[in-house]
Amino acid sequence: MTTVYERAAHPRTTRGGRRPRPSPAGPLLALLWAGAAAVLALWWTDTRSVVGLAGWLTDAGRIAGLLCGYGCAVLVALMARVPLLERRVGSDRVARWHAMAGRYTICLLVAHVTLILFGYTAQDGTGIVHETLSVVFDYPDMLKATTGTVILFAVGITSARLARRRISHEFWYYVHLLTYAAVFLAFFHQLALGSDFVGDAAARAAWYALYLGTAGLVAWFRLLAPVRLNRRHRLRVESVHRESPGVFSIVIRGERLDELDARAGQFFRWRFLADGMRWTSTPYSLSAPPRPDRMRITVKALGDHSAAVGMLRPGTRVWAEGPYGSLTADRSTASKALLIAGGVGITPLRALFETLPGRVTLVYRARTAEDLALGGELEDIARWRGARVLYALNAADGTRPRLTAESPREAVPDIAEHDVYLCGPPAMARDLYGELRAAGVPDRRIHHESFEL
Repeated sequence: MTTVYERAAHPRTTRGGRRPRPSPAGPLLALLWAGAAAVLALWWTDTRSVVGLAGWLTDAGRIAGLLCGYGCAVLVALMARVPLLERRVGSDRVARWHAMAGRYTICLLVAHVTLILFGYTAQDGTGIVHETLSVVFDYPDMLKATTGTVILFAVGITSARLARRRISHEFWYYVHLLTYAAVFLAFFHQLALGSDFVGDAAARAAWYALYLGTAGLVAWFRLLAPVRLNRRHRLRVESVHRESPGVFSIVIRGERLDELDARAGQFFRWRFLADGMRWTSTPYSLSAPPRPDRMRITVKALGDHSAAVGMLRPGTRVWAEGPYGSLTADRSTASKALLIAGGVGITPLRALFETLPGRVTLVYRARTAEDLALGGELEDIARWRGARVLYALNAADGTRPRLTAESPREAVPDIAEHDVYLCGPPAMARDLYGELRAAGVPDRRIHHESFEL
């Protein structure tokens, strides 16, 4: 492929052995928990006493509702694709935060609805059905809030692991986008009925600031920034090349791409404006260091959409969002690196193999020699920079090579002195992480980013 997408004469690298920029993950998590504590403090300062069963139920429902409202804002903020999170914390880690926050928020929503209804029932001495109908139809903004609640439950159900396995990514994605509508519909009843906000101008102002700030993040990073990127850089498919059975590289041409500050190891979310593909946005890693006028991705046909990518025609318009991801040379702490790729996980590591400084070894795991996508490029880069490429292929009977704590040491005897970059199927990454720790590699030097977003 070097004749189609030539290697950079002087690839941008980062000096090995330096101290990487500290991750903002810890301070950000502390800030999120501090926000939850502030919400609890709001209830505490506004509540003089809790009396009787009805009071305990209602106030427990108030606490759950306040925390649920705060959780909704956090959920949306984590969906906003803020570069500080996506590039410094890591897209996969942010996705895990979002999933965890989603579970907490749905549980708090269930608790809020249940406790409030039973509290009102105990207070009024009526039946639960009568009280539910009264709350939904007679209280201000409750019809909108009920609609938002139903939407949030639908989002939660379709996000459950069992449901995700049975529905298409596109259906899940568009249902997930309804979270914005659900939060908007539920917002106003919080201020209209929340006793912590009625008569407390400071609390109302803080709540508006929280939600308007979150809406601003979404408007900028999910809407305006992508529009600006695509209008300015005008991306189109330049060429498509078969690398191995079911694996294709797509070269994408654009203008002033160096302004994107994309790095080897990162990915974009790509939307190809071709028939049947324009409604799907999918993350694919850069499989070569980006150039001022071109970028390249390499895609394996694992489904209808990824199979269609290999059939794209030159000139097809491309809509991209990014760059995202933190699997870059910025994580490097040592002057030596070991890259371990499994299957199509070779794509970001091929780009890093070209640009990482110092002594680099690449281990590429695949089923057969025919499945070694980009193998010719890897060999060329290894000769050019004096690096090593090792292959772990299945046996003739299909048996996978067994990974033990000794396996990495056999490939790299001084492995504890290396940064290790992993990219491959989740099960492989989990197994390798344990073996690397057993081989003496410190946790801070094991770098992995999942692309199952």
